[in-house]
Amino acid sequence: MRNRLLLIVCFCFLTIPSIAQLKIAKLKYNGGGDWYANKTALPNLIQFCNQNIGTDIDRQEEIVEVGSSDIFLYPFLYLTGHGNVVFTDQEAENLRRYLIAGGFLHIDDNYGLDQFIRLEMKKVFPELDFVELPHDHKIFHTKYDFKKGLPKIHEHDGKPAQGFGLLYEGKLVCFYTYESDLGNGWEDQRIYNDPEEVRQQALRMGANIITYAFTEE
Repeated sequence: MRNRLLLIVCFCFLTIPSIAQLKIAKLKYNGGGDWYANKTALPNLIQFCNQNIGTDIDRQEEIVEVGSSDIFLYPFLYLTGHGNVVFTDQEAENLRRYLIAGGFLHIDDNYGLDQFIRLEMKKVFPELDFVELPHDHKIFHTKYDFKKGLPKIHEHDGKPAQGFGLLYEGKLVCFYTYESDLGNGWEDQRIYNDPEEVRQQALRMGANIITYAFTEE
């Protein structure tokens, strides 16, 4: 499990009878971007993980605001959207403390997020830059093997799918999936009519991210 934050979360789940399962959450941000995109994505990914890799995550999609202390209740946060993202200084500091404490953030560009999220994450970690993760990085091989790195789910601009990371003191605290649209692949099949093999690729990569977030120190 990941450091202090997850130890605290695990203690809460063991000691509070009303909480039966681990929960993960979608991150709500300001700026006008559609943080609420891909409504069926997280529930479907959670179901896939529970059925295929032995997790026991609550299927209900939780929503938490960037500036809320409640982010510390969730060891895994998911951020997506197409448009503008704005973090206040307080929100950036809150997210920084969460990630340094052991939390994990997956940012999934739903096409159009890139120019905004890079600026906002600079508020969170001014000293860090996103670096492209090599294809042999463990996140691409935890449960399912992606020899070519991040899979391409939806085509937009003819660019390759890329997986970027923010590494704080050598630890991957934020994984940014760009030009892939993993979340669209997690959605109900009727929404984008993706072939089942494409959906399975997206779900397997998502399971790798979940596994990595919960097991790497």
